[in-house]
Amino acid sequence: QVQLVESGGGLVQAGGSLRLSCVASGDFSSSPMGWFRQAPGKEREFVAAISWSEVTTHYADSVKGRFTVTRDNAKNMAYLQMDNLKPEDTAVYYCAAATGPGWVVGTDFKYWGPGTQVTVSS
Repeated sequence: QVQLVESGGGLVQAGGSLRLSCVASGDFSSSPMGWFRQAPGKEREFVAAISWSEVTTHYADSVKGRFTVTRDNAKNMAYLQMDNLKPEDTAVYYCAAATGPGWVVGTDFKYWGPGTQVTVSS
């Protein structure tokens, strides 16, 4: 069982940066971690994911080169550094923990945090 809570969301101007944090309780270190987002009126979409060993990362095409996913297993934390933010990045961002190999394609995520709002103004 893994419990997750996100923080770090807020309001930022286009071109700015934010760093989202996700604190985990439970058996965290063996789980691939992912970040997803859901904009108003849209379905939730995959943003980024990182393996338990931190060796492998995956990104949605829309955020490649702007977002960076990292984790610190010793602190039970995962992070999403978001740079050069755009208004279309506005969404509720969720961190999630995976329990199967489908994490590399954005599936098999079983545990979810409540989300944090990110708003990017133009």
